[in-house]
Amino acid sequence: MVSVNLKAKKILDEMISKADDLKIKVQRLDNGSTVLDCGVNVEGSIKAGELYTKVCLGGLADVGISIPADLSKRLALPSVKVKTDSPAISTLGSQKAGWAVNVGEFFALGSGPARALSKKPSETYEEIDYEDDAEIAIIALESDKLPSEDVTENIAEECGVPTENVYALVAPTASIVGSIQISGRVVENGTYKMLEALDFDVKKVKYAAGIAPIAPVDPDGLKAMGKTNDAVLFGGRTYYYIESDEGDDLKSLTENLPSSASKDYGRPFYEIFKEADYDFYKIDKGMFAPAEVFINDLRTGEVFRAGFVNEELLIKSFNL
Repeated sequence: MVSVNLKAKKILDEMISKADDLKIKVQRLDNGSTVLDCGVNVEGSIKAGELYTKVCLGGLADVGISIPADLSKRLALPSVKVKTDSPAISTLGSQKAGWAVNVGEFFALGSGPARALSKKPSETYEEIDYEDDAEIAIIALESDKLPSEDVTENIAEECGVPTENVYALVAPTASIVGSIQISGRVVENGTYKMLEALDFDVKKVKYAAGIAPIAPVDPDGLKAMGKTNDAVLFGGRTYYYIESDEGDDLKSLTENLPSSASKDYGRPFYEIFKEADYDFYKIDKGMFAPAEVFINDLRTGEVFRAGFVNEELLIKSFNL
């Protein structure tokens, strides 16, 4: 079976070799682990955001940056586009921010290939029937602080690899790399909701693609959290190609998949997040989804569409 850690290592090596051009910094800690600062104490770059997103997806997706021609002139924002032929593994088996890395005073949302070694959360890997046995662990940390040796040692222990084989990429939400990699979760938000909120077998999703605008960078971390989520919730457009079984109701799946199907829909995410005392778990899971969804039933040839790009809420969120 394909190893997301080994696939991502090729992209990681490119980032290390081009660190100066990408405006990132590579640091080897005393315990042998490697930290790539992609925005904490450095500027980062658009290309670094693209490569960071590819690492998060376990090297199993094409990622690019474009300005889509079909957006209105007042909202023609650079966008992240993602295409994958391994949707369940790349998004849920790797990209999903399913690991809360909490060591001492350090906390970060952890995503990327290392999760497939630590199996965090284990239920996800049971659902998608995937595991990795690589001897290297690559983790992406959404944080405004760089991890210490204690943190990388904990990651090594959880993943069952030598500490010197741990690679941690770090980018704050309030950075260009942070904005890009969060918009790059547009496909993952849909597969996440399929599995977690709608109880659909995501192994049936054979191919997927998506595009979402890149949120303007905001130096306020909490406001940046709101804007980056809104980029997907109100601006993300996704396409899923599903090999259905007899009895699967893909029409209903499509109708319930967009963010607009959530009871919490209708306001910028920052307002909802603040009202929930900045606790993600108090927010309806169904809110974390793309704005617009297309599903192609590969068994019947039917195509279903639901949701819409909400330009007004994006303009409000981005303070345009």
